[in-house]
Amino acid sequence: MIRRRSFLKSGAFCSGAAAVTAGAKLEGATSNPSGVVGYDYRLPEIAHGSRLLFQGDSITDMKWGRNQNDRNHYLGHSYVYLIASRLGVDMAEAGLEFFNRGMSGHTVGNLKARWQKDAIDMEPDLLSILIGVNDVGRSGKKGVDLKQWEDDYRFILDASRKANPKLRLVLLDPFVLRSGRLKNEEAWKHMRGEVDKLCGVVAELVKDYKAVHLRTQEVFDAAAKSVSPEQWIWDGVHPLPQGHELIARNWLQQVSA
Repeated sequence: MIRRRSFLKSGAFCSGAAAVTAGAKLEGATSNPSGVVGYDYRLPEIAHGSRLLFQGDSITDMKWGRNQNDRNHYLGHSYVYLIASRLGVDMAEAGLEFFNRGMSGHTVGNLKARWQKDAIDMEPDLLSILIGVNDVGRSGKKGVDLKQWEDDYRFILDASRKANPKLRLVLLDPFVLRSGRLKNEEAWKHMRGEVDKLCGVVAELVKDYKAVHLRTQEVFDAAAKSVSPEQWIWDGVHPLPQGHELIARNWLQQVSA
């Protein structure tokens, strides 16, 4: 019998993408203004003792404790913490290890520079990456050098797969919403246009590396349409707690699908 756990999922996706369903709506579950309804997710097939590593920028970082002996704060308070807490209960017997190595302000080039120490040497069995919004923010009016961005991203994926050919990959699209400083029309058009280009690159990487794909921009677009952008992301870039919960729930659904 397949074991399931009941939580929430995004009820719809923008751009015509189909939502992944993992079970029927829970009996007695009620809808709410966010457009989120109940769902069952299958427990992911992750081997006993696996090491799960999460990489990215400030959205992943969220002040994880650099002192890994401090078990009160070692994961920070991003979606990483939420995923670890949920699987730590639902798969307690699996003895999974979770590691957060997101770094505030980092670009894909920064990831490349520290990849040996913060990824390869950690010997993960599953690697989850969310990167790109800082590349856009620092690109100015000229925009992101897409070839360089893709080359750097492929470098870290190639290096990771070379170190562990069986490594499972989860790639998350970068995302923004029109809130905070991105309410400005010009800033919004530039940021969203560049982010959409990076999402296209991620989609190609997902196919080439047979990775799990989390279409995070579509998840937030749907949530913003159901309520408002400010409910999920306060400054156009950084999610509020409920925004991190959206990422965590959809991450679990996609990885377990």
